Amino acid sequence: MSRLFVNIHPIQPSDFMLTFILKRLYYGLFVLFGVVTLVFVLFNILPGDPARMMLGQRADMASVETINKELGRDKPLVLQYLDFVNDLSPLSFHRAEDKDTAYKALEKYRPYQKLLSIGNSTVLLKPPYLRRSYQSQRKVTDIILQALPNTLLLATVAIGFALLLGIFIGVATALRKDSWFDHTALITSVLGMSLPSFFAAILMAWLFAFVLADYTGLNMFGSLYSVDDFGRGEYLDLKNLILPALTLGIRPLAIIIELTRSSMLEVLSQDFIRTARAKGLQKNRVIYRHALRNALNPVVTAASGWFASLMAGAVFVEYVFDWKGIGVVIVEGLEKYDFPVVMGAVLFIAVMLVIINIFVDIIYGVLDPRVRLT
Repeated sequence: MSRLFVNIHPIQPSDFMLTFILKRLYYGLFVLFGVVTLVFVLFNILPGDPARMMLGQRADMASVETINKELGRDKPLVLQYLDFVNDLSPLSFHRAEDKDTAYKALEKYRPYQKLLSIGNSTVLLKPPYLRRSYQSQRKVTDIILQALPNTLLLATVAIGFALLLGIFIGVATALRKDSWFDHTALITSVLGMSLPSFFAAILMAWLFAFVLADYTGLNMFGSLYSVDDFGRGEYLDLKNLILPALTLGIRPLAIIIELTRSSMLEVLSQDFIRTARAKGLQKNRVIYRHALRNALNPVVTAASGWFASLMAGAVFVEYVFDWKGIGVVIVEGLEKYDFPVVMGAVLFIAVMLVIINIFVDIIYGVLDPRVRLT
């Protein structure tokens, strides 16, 4: 009697992880495609003629038509959308009638690498092109990269402040459950979560930089660098970072307090904590070496996701305190109807949100294998 042997190769955990990562990348690209489409449609139905914004309201019709042709606004809306996507894509396809037209069309993409040329058609590998500002004619990428370090610094200090203080207060409230300190911290955290960023920024500026200015020495307005009154140029002024960072960190601080408290209470009720206490281990060792280490996983992972949200939510805070970051760039672009700058900044923030959310999802997948099955 013959036997049939079937070799069954077990699925390795690495296969699940690779599938999980690819799925998250696919979702991220799908979200970015939706954001690109929404941004294009939204800013192309707004009133305003870019040619007149660039030339002035007294520009003649011939000049206006020439600029609109260079911007591609003489084409149907569908072709304008395809050009917009082609500019954003790292792999771009271009076709020109002659060499002079091709050179002029590709010059704006520098630096780029030609991958393939067939007749008048060229395939390029290039950085995403966010076009040029209507007002200054600078590349939108250069404008964003100039403001990015200030926003990154502000968001990093804000999330660092929220993490350190939030974990400390969260642990303290968990150890003093149902005490007056616990109730006060919970009420304060709820107020912090419900307080709008714009109102919080105005309140902090008025209180600490106006009413208490003689004691705090803080300014209502100012960026990372200030101009010396005696004509010695710019200097680093870190005190201007204090109020914007504290204001921006209020909401994540409130959430981290709540998350740390609930996570600590859950861990403290586990069997291994009761076992550690039964063995006679010191209270501080049980709390900080065993309980806190296990309670911090969801807190740190959530804080990573909040970092991207802070970059997006810094718009109002930066505007109130005149902090020269991406938020101020967006507001100034809206005031001047400089649509390429606003569109580029919005798309940049969206990309940051998607990348960091994918990174956070991967961390969740590493920490908890059950997430990989979703």
